[in-house]
Amino acid sequence: MREFIRSVRTRAVLALAGAGLGAAALLAACGGGGSDSGTLQLSLTDAPACGYDHVNVTIQKARVHQSSTASESDAGWSEIVLSPAKRVDLLTLTNGVLDTLGQTPLPPGKYTQMRLVLAANDSANPLANSVVPTGGSEIALTTPSGVQTGVKMNIDIDIAANKMADFVLDFDACKSVVHAGASGSYLLKPVVSVIPHYVSGVLGYVDASLASATTSVSVQQAGVVVKSTAPDSTGKFLLEPVAPGTYDLVLSASGHATAVVTGVVVTTDTVTSLNTSSGGLNPPTSTSGTAAGVVATGVSPIDATVNAMQTLTGGDTIEVAGGAVNATTGAYSYTLAVGAPVVAPYVAAPGTLSFAADSAVGGKYTLAAISGGVTKTAGPISITSGVTVTTNFTFP
Repeated sequence: MREFIRSVRTRAVLALAGAGLGAAALLAACGGGGSDSGTLQLSLTDAPACGYDHVNVTIQKARVHQSSTASESDAGWSEIVLSPAKRVDLLTLTNGVLDTLGQTPLPPGKYTQMRLVLAANDSANPLANSVVPTGGSEIALTTPSGVQTGVKMNIDIDIAANKMADFVLDFDACKSVVHAGASGSYLLKPVVSVIPHYVSGVLGYVDASLASATTSVSVQQAGVVVKSTAPDSTGKFLLEPVAPGTYDLVLSASGHATAVVTGVVVTTDTVTSLNTSSGGLNPPTSTSGTAAGVVATGVSPIDATVNAMQTLTGGDTIEVAGGAVNATTGAYSYTLAVGAPVVAPYVAAPGTLSFAADSAVGGKYTLAAISGGVTKTAGPISITSGVTVTTNFTFP
């Protein structure tokens, strides 16, 4: 996690916000909190999903501990408890939308472990966690037993006396929902990061013709996606919260070449304006080919991801596509543009972005497979129109 603790206003009142929470939500600080306690506030956001209309999860509580090795039964946990448990459609939390989960007082100190506890699907609520594939019907998400003890996350949160530490749980629905075999079943393997609630980010527009849930806009550093979203119906996108820094902004849209704006500068407490609606990003159309294959790990279910990367002539590496492989078969498949990516250096408004095709890397991709903390790469492979390039990976 990119460590940065944002000190914010002192707050004496413990409150809950967000649709449906109301006064029924409970706050419990098992570790205790005195008059000099600090406060931890948590909100929830999401990245766009891959081929789903809805991804629902039911959250029971979030727990924090000062020991990274504490078990779920050890003493010293502090909790934000939602009562009743809150069912959230993660796909409503894109484009900068946050849903505040709650606050709890904490003794000052460093907290290094968080557990997000989800409800189980049961006879009383069989769709507590569910997914609606695009064009399909609602299906229950199979949840691992670990969901009941809490999805474990390593954190680095400093709680100061009489201050609030404001953090966001960034729940990546795309990487958390895993298709299992040809049976139509889906597994929930939560991928959640904990980031400070920055008020900085990037605001911009894609051309209205690209305003689709299948269009992805992200900010990246060295090929690692920091934050991504899909544009709204007008083409507007907001990538927030994003830490101050310098990023590549990457636009991927079906039937189009990839567009990249390099060196986008994000400054503290400022939303960087990339362009206006009249100059929405609209890269040239492109034919496409397919990168596909199978990842074998020797264990079941298969827990692996495959990302398709490009290295631009200027040296920047970007991720164009990526996600979890099929949990049963290990299969993956990505449709990738044959046309060269178009690249523009960032200029601050009211300057105009000037794109040029990076012809040297058109249709050339590197594949990175990740499983068990090990990364294996293949390529560069050449993608041509209508052709499938097969690349298999074996772990360990």
